[in-house]
Amino acid sequence: MATSGSEKPVIVAGIDDSDFSKYALEWILDHLLSPALNSIFKLVLVYAKPSAFSKIGFVGPGATDLFPVVEADLKRTAARITDHAKEQCMEKSVKDVAMEVVEGDPRNVLCEAVERHHASMLVVGSHGYGALKRYILIPDIALQWYSSRVKKLLMGAVLGSVSDYCAHHAHCTVIIVKKPKAKH
Repeated sequence: MATSGSEKPVIVAGIDDSDFSKYALEWILDHLLSPALNSIFKLVLVYAKPSAFSKIGFVGPGATDLFPVVEADLKRTAARITDHAKEQCMEKSVKDVAMEVVEGDPRNVLCEAVERHHASMLVVGSHGYGALKRYILIPDIALQWYSSRVKKLLMGAVLGSVSDYCAHHAHCTVIIVKKPKAKH
């Protein structure tokens, strides 16, 4: 989506606490917001914070006592992630940056941010999981009571590629930044 008139085009970028996300932000700062281009784009960094309920799951009576503790931990995590992203931007002298923390699934949160900001571009990092690796990834502690076979089935149904989803559903150009593998 193009911006109109004198508004700067917006780049929305998804951030989290992974090395892949940090690399993607570094790539944006080096390739899209270099000092020569700094004034052309406005950067909006979006962190999709999981809900406390999604982290706790169904644990029975007394679960409500855990919500404030988990929510406080999720807020600290969000603050740590956004602070690190701000530091990365400051190190590269990029000042026109907005930060957002939005509760929800990263796929939906990022596509909604694109619409809300009328973004010209969405940049996401890639964890590099193929469909098979996503299918067998071991889940959060919330599923600790299930057998490994059930975990794989449940997570195969739930997990998906954020970058793949955004590439198909975001109404703008999507750049998927893949961190190069370390050479042995």
